[in-house]
Amino acid sequence: ERHDEKITVYVSAEELMDLEHARLVLRGEHGLAVDRGRIVREAVAVVLADLESRGEASILVRRLRGS
Repeated sequence: ERHDEKITVYVSAEELMDLEHARLVLRGEHGLAVDRGRIVREAVAVVLADLESRGEASILVRRLRGS
C-alpha cells in the first residue's frame, strides 16, 4: 500500500534497536516480512483504537501520565 503523507519521528538508539528486534522476531518466529514503518503504523493504529475505546483507562493516557 502506498502512503502519501509523511512524518518524521525521532527515537533513541535503544528504541530503534527494539523496533528492529521486533521486526526480526516477526520475520523469524511468525513468518511476517514487514518493514519498520509497517510496525509503527500498526502500533499507532492499536494505540489509537485503545484510546478511542477505553479513554481515560487507555494505555496511551496511562503511559503519558507516567502511571
